[in-house]
Amino acid sequence: MIKTIKAFLFAMVSVAFVTTAYADFTFVSWGGAYTMSQQKGYIDTWGPVKNGSTKVSVENYNGGLGEIKAQVEAGNVNWDVVDILPVDAINGCDEGLLEVIDTSGWEKAPDGTSFPDSIVENGTGTSGPISECAAPQIFWTYVIIFDPKAFPGKKPSRMKDFFDVKKFPGKRGVHTWPQAVLEMALVADGVKPAKVNSVLQGDGGTDRAFAKLEDLKGHVVHWSAGAQPLELVSSGEVVMSIVYNGRAGAAILSEGASFDYVWEGQVLDADWVAIPKGSKNKAEAIEFLKHATSCASQAEQAKYITYMPMRPCGTDIIAKNEPWFHTGINVLPHMPDTEKRLKKSVFTDPVWWADNNAELKEQWSAWMAGNK
Repeated sequence: MIKTIKAFLFAMVSVAFVTTAYADFTFVSWGGAYTMSQQKGYIDTWGPVKNGSTKVSVENYNGGLGEIKAQVEAGNVNWDVVDILPVDAINGCDEGLLEVIDTSGWEKAPDGTSFPDSIVENGTGTSGPISECAAPQIFWTYVIIFDPKAFPGKKPSRMKDFFDVKKFPGKRGVHTWPQAVLEMALVADGVKPAKVNSVLQGDGGTDRAFAKLEDLKGHVVHWSAGAQPLELVSSGEVVMSIVYNGRAGAAILSEGASFDYVWEGQVLDADWVAIPKGSKNKAEAIEFLKHATSCASQAEQAKYITYMPMRPCGTDIIAKNEPWFHTGINVLPHMPDTEKRLKKSVFTDPVWWADNNAELKEQWSAWMAGNK
């Protein structure tokens, strides 16, 4: 009898361990089609979610380190995994707001390349993580979109057309932070995309960019959330807008939206994933990130949005299985970093922006205030 009771208690403890091995935690991203792609590509395919032993709650935010800092400083961290921009990953790690993540033993590439070395060029001229607090996810781009029906004659095709309000009259949609806008201004001012970073970071570079922005004075509608530029262009409130390419691509491929792109001068960027310092579910968050950064998961999210996996092994899966998009359309032609498009693109420098972001935000805020 005693043996039976012991066996029963052991079984109960074992069941309790299995069912509580993963705690519920919170994933924070940018909303819309992008978050939906992460839900389907990362969350729904993760074992503990599929077998019902854990639940991932999803929240949206508009980026930055403000909320993360507030939670960390209050000692009450409610977020566990956050989709984060490179500049914030670098600064957040330096400020002690993010957990250090050791990715050395994570999934290797099929050819045996280690996880860190299997991450492609990241904007700094090197490969691998940009920070010891960041795990890789996707490449995306700031690109110009327009509704072809708004231009019955000649249509915009170059970055200078976005800044030419006489040749192409109408309002422009521009986001509320300086990244990408300054690079685009220099391309419109005649700087070759491959030279933009050196010019921007050189003497007088930012002044030159802000001077070019004066061409748009009085013609700008600012947006702060990823869905807004699509709405602005669709409604006719603006004739062109800067947009996250994935938002536009998902609308075109999933909904048949009437948008076209100006690829010249697009500014390539990346999104990483990080864990706020003091996460109550750090162990579970790390296991989730291992899954989300696998070759298969990085490819899976591209079924729902036109962002390129940061790991080439994910892109290889897509290429071998086209048509890959969930509507049965080839997705790679809609990706921003095809070889042809890269030749006329700018790759943002996250380290430079991390060092200069605060100062340029102030200058940019002043410019926006004067542009009303």
